[in-house]
Amino acid sequence: MRRREFIMLLGGAAAWPLAARAQQVPSPVVGFLEVGERSHVLAAFQRGLAETGYVAGQNVAIEVRTADQYDRFRELAAELVHRNVALIATAINAAALAAKATTTTIPIVFATGVDPVEIGLVASLNRPGGNVTGISFLSAELVEKRLALLHELVPAAARVAVLVNPTDPVRTESTTKDVEAAARTIGLQIRVLNASTSAEIDAAFATLARERADALFVGPDSFFNSRRVQLATLAARHAIPATYAVRDYAEAGGLMSYGTSVPDALRQAGVYDLPVLQASKFELVINRQTAKAIGVIVPDKLLVAADEVIE
Repeated sequence: MRRREFIMLLGGAAAWPLAARAQQVPSPVVGFLEVGERSHVLAAFQRGLAETGYVAGQNVAIEVRTADQYDRFRELAAELVHRNVALIATAINAAALAAKATTTTIPIVFATGVDPVEIGLVASLNRPGGNVTGISFLSAELVEKRLALLHELVPAAARVAVLVNPTDPVRTESTTKDVEAAARTIGLQIRVLNASTSAEIDAAFATLARERADALFVGPDSFFNSRRVQLATLAARHAIPATYAVRDYAEAGGLMSYGTSVPDALRQAGVYDLPVLQASKFELVINRQTAKAIGVIVPDKLLVAADEVIE
């Protein structure tokens, strides 16, 4: 389904005069699958919809279904299909795969940080096929760069803990493989820790503190993003330099982030176009206040290179 067809689908209701539409044709409904409380993610998607002329609450309705655990997305996708939504959108791999397994007719738009072909979301980037398309923001490909920036920020660090979410096995495997390869090049020791709940995040920090890790690499993951305040608070409490995949963490008090602008990727998903787009906006964000609090001196080279320094 091409963008113009999608706009026609939504526009079939929106094109009616306001009075007539209120009486005869309800606004089309877009389903949005999410994890935790991430209002900024939904807001970015809504900005993309607005660029095509569809404003939530005016000529399009958005129904959000939220899960705390990834294994609930099949059930939530089924709810949206039963609701007969015009579109299902999500920024979570498990949710996109669940939606794809649930419907072959309702359009599905995703934003993902892994290869959508590799995980089976689309047939190819240029010709996705079926009812699925979206945005690939390539966070897996940025792992090596992010680890190198962490080493540049904390050159004395030798033992780096890597936090991953085992309930997203594709991303966990990809992140672990890429970090281990990059670590061998730099000469770092890697310790992989798993967490898929808030309690397991607490336990992971207790482990890295006990094992005296020098730094922390938080894998790209939507659940981790929803727990970004917890992660930033624990990193500060243990005075451990940590790097994250997106700026949300740095804004929440995390030390440093490097990766794609997820709001921009979600905005593009809201615009909905083909073929599968690859995000091109990357950001290095450093929280200087956090650096001072944990005793890290940020090199001038990084400060100059940063897209934003939070004071």
